Amino acid sequence: ILSTICLDDLISFEKSTKFGFHRLFQYIEGANLNNSRIQMTVPVLTTIVQRAGPLHSSAYSVKFYLPENRCIAVRKFSGFARDENVVKEAEKLAVSLSRSPLFNLTSSPSYDGDAYSIAQYNSPFRFVSRVNEVWFDVSGIEIEGCDESNNLLSEY
Repeated sequence: ILSTICLDDLISFEKSTKFGFHRLFQYIEGANLNNSRIQMTVPVLTTIVQRAGPLHSSAYSVKFYLPENRCIAVRKFSGFARDENVVKEAEKLAVSLSRSPLFNLTSSPSYDGDAYSIAQYNSPFRFVSRVNEVWFDVSGIEIEGCDESNNLLSEY
């Protein structure tokens, strides 16, 4: 992870992502101790910590993400990631995984239902053909096709 900012006091996914991205962007553009510019990476990853019931939240963490070796269940979606659709997309991924013969979400030691992430790959100035993903970290359970060399389970 290149940079992270935790936001507990903002009330929405959109506000948290916008504020967190702006702060991190200033940092990589030189507002840091060394006044150094750092190359931008994608995706911008907002982790949503659930406090208001299943898949809803009041705490966020925004990151410029450099992946570590994890097993991630992924659902791709288009358009802008908004408060109205991120929870719905997470619910769709949870339903898909609950129907999967590969594993049971409740048996995963890493996925306890407390957090999920939204990965955004496009500039906010791109209006068409946008790519976003909802991620559940399902590391720590044996899943066919998910090992150190192949660490994404995709549900498109």
